[in-house]
Amino acid sequence: MASATRRRSGPGINNQRLAGWAFVTPTVVVLGVFLFIPVVMALWVSMSDWSGRLSPFGSTVNFVGGQNYADVLGGKGLPGRDFGTAMRNNVFYVLLVVPLQTVLSLFLAVMVTRKAIRGKSFFRTAFYFPSVTSSVAITVLWLFLFNISGVVNKVLSWLSIEGPNWFADPRGVLHIILGAVGVQPSPAWQQPILFGISGWDWVAGPSVAMSAFILMAVFTTSGTFMLLFIAALQNIGDETNEAAMVDGATAWQRFWHITLPMLKPTLFTVITLGLIGTWQVFDQIYTGTQGGPAKTTMTPAYLSYTSAFQDQAWGRGAAIAFILFAIVVIMTVLQRLILGDADYTKPTRAQRRADRAAAIAAERQVKKEGVV
Repeated sequence: MASATRRRSGPGINNQRLAGWAFVTPTVVVLGVFLFIPVVMALWVSMSDWSGRLSPFGSTVNFVGGQNYADVLGGKGLPGRDFGTAMRNNVFYVLLVVPLQTVLSLFLAVMVTRKAIRGKSFFRTAFYFPSVTSSVAITVLWLFLFNISGVVNKVLSWLSIEGPNWFADPRGVLHIILGAVGVQPSPAWQQPILFGISGWDWVAGPSVAMSAFILMAVFTTSGTFMLLFIAALQNIGDETNEAAMVDGATAWQRFWHITLPMLKPTLFTVITLGLIGTWQVFDQIYTGTQGGPAKTTMTPAYLSYTSAFQDQAWGRGAAIAFILFAIVVIMTVLQRLILGDADYTKPTRAQRRADRAAAIAAERQVKKEGVV
């Protein structure tokens, strides 16, 4: 027994360990230098008054604790109101983009995987092409399409609809609808309720300018998620659907009760990636409107950039970045709890507990019979 132990811990095993560490060390060093250390430095900056000059660890930099976070989350002063405005804008962006892009990508995946469809490769390429195009190029194209004299307004004019000046219109969509039916805000609605933003502003909905960005996001991201759904649909065998057809299930019943539950892991991935992408939207805003008009397209990611690089408030900019990171983590965890176990092939926690209880009961019964 002792010789076997010595053989397992001999030179060969040690050489394998050294080889493993030799392969892993470069990756660990790269991740540490370019990921872990910058994150720790950014965390320190978020708790300091660093102005961007000299070293953030110099003697002129003071530790301010959570003051930067309080300035942003308190809703007081310009930094607090700007963060509240950015949060309101981004909340509506997330609430509209994530469901729309998920439903559209699933619909496209179901359509292009149907056996009766010809030219599947063409449609897959056409739907996926916007996803591989530069976001800057797509944004510039969108600025031309949604210009006051652009193609979109031209098409609307054929329908006797006067199109707005899309990227210069700060009005909220819900405000426009409520105003059309004669709803006006009461004094109570004008009071700040969260992040220094009034209740009436919170129900404004996305601005007309942000609505154009929402359409662009759905247009550019649905193709990528379509490929994920296509891969998942191809892993679902035809036998299951054929058995359901024999039982008399309709197409909608087969999709709702068979296909969709089996797509649960992919659905979790798509929604998670969608949440991360929509909360970190930056390049479209920077290229298109730079937060205008009237800050109705400003997002927390863009506000973090302007706070640090334009206002030289690096601590506040870093604090906004960490708040944004916390929001993404919380949203992902909540989504995980709502969707439950993502992998339908694995037993749920309740099933595992029931299996363990049954195994313990069976073992006790065997022991009892052995004693008898």
